[in-house]
Amino acid sequence: MVTIDHDAVLRARVLLLGSGRPSRAELVGAYRVLAEVSPKAYGPKLVDALLALRYDSRDPKVDVALAAEASRAARRMEAGAAKRAERLCRALDAYQASLFALGRRAEGRAICEELAEAGLSKPLAGVLAEEGRFREAAELDEEAARNGIPDHSFWNMVRWAANLEGAGLHDDAASVFRELLEETRREAAEQRTSLAILTWELVHFSRMRETAGDGAGAAAARREALGVLEELANTGEPESWSCILGWWRTLFVLSGRAAEPAASPESPMPPFGTGLGWSRDVRDGFLGMLPGLEAEAARLRETDRLPELVDVHRRIAIRAAVREGDQPYLFEERFRPCFDEGVTLARRLPDDPARLARALTDRSMFLVAARSFAPAHADFAEAVALLDHGRG
Repeated sequence: MVTIDHDAVLRARVLLLGSGRPSRAELVGAYRVLAEVSPKAYGPKLVDALLALRYDSRDPKVDVALAAEASRAARRMEAGAAKRAERLCRALDAYQASLFALGRRAEGRAICEELAEAGLSKPLAGVLAEEGRFREAAELDEEAARNGIPDHSFWNMVRWAANLEGAGLHDDAASVFRELLEETRREAAEQRTSLAILTWELVHFSRMRETAGDGAGAAAARREALGVLEELANTGEPESWSCILGWWRTLFVLSGRAAEPAASPESPMPPFGTGLGWSRDVRDGFLGMLPGLEAEAARLRETDRLPELVDVHRRIAIRAAVREGDQPYLFEERFRPCFDEGVTLARRLPDDPARLARALTDRSMFLVAARSFAPAHADFAEAVALLDHGRG
């Protein structure tokens, strides 16, 4: 039997009814007390107050404690209570993120599983992808799509296709990505999305088909992309669009997955194919590889081992994109030297047209993001010529 501290209840009520504005910490204290005596009225308020207080925190251990308490409070809400499911998902999502930030992956995965049971499967799909369990992640993506939970947006479809491709299901991945491409083509024709996004998708699809051994499909996608780029170079975008760098960054980073160590439960890697939602520990670990890669690049320069240097340089560029590739301020000035160097290094390999075509394609797609369409078209036209000559 719960013993009620009536003085504490009175103080809490006075605080809430007073003319002053309580701090978030004071609100949490008041709602903790009142939720014991009136759980139906104050339990939901406690959840909201705990999550709001967590946003003020800069201490990961405090974050996880507040999110855990919010989750317990949300679970205690009556099954039919208004917005119970929404509050429970918010609390659990905050809890799993806080656990992963501390590297407590097993506990975080368990909360993600609870989240999926509550109707939000995206975090669990991300964790499974981080651990290399791509087929299971793709099954969650398919189930969510079948149930109509996510719309067929760029973010959902790219993640699903990436998980299918990671599982080795290349034809299924292509089918999902084709659906995205068809929608993007329609939207671009109706001027409801940018031609830049269509270009990035076509180029990524060409990479997918090349990986699957479908040279003809890859070449067709490249030719279509070149046509869109020619239109951009001649007339620019028909409409003005706000920042779309996240689209470029997501596909550029995904294109580098094969060059990274394989993901496993013991050694997780980022869930390539998603722009957001990476577990904090995994993101920190991925960016934490930078000093080692830069040291390796220096050694490769000294020994003039150009093929390996080109590859390592690209891995460094991808991490730079992860870190700040969606920030528009001085975007071209910050990133242009990196992509220029990639092309310069690759041009020193006359017997390796594939690496040069890749570097030119990377710079072209970056230039599209920077809205420098004529140079982007020139780079991609050269890349297409190199690849078509190689096929011939």
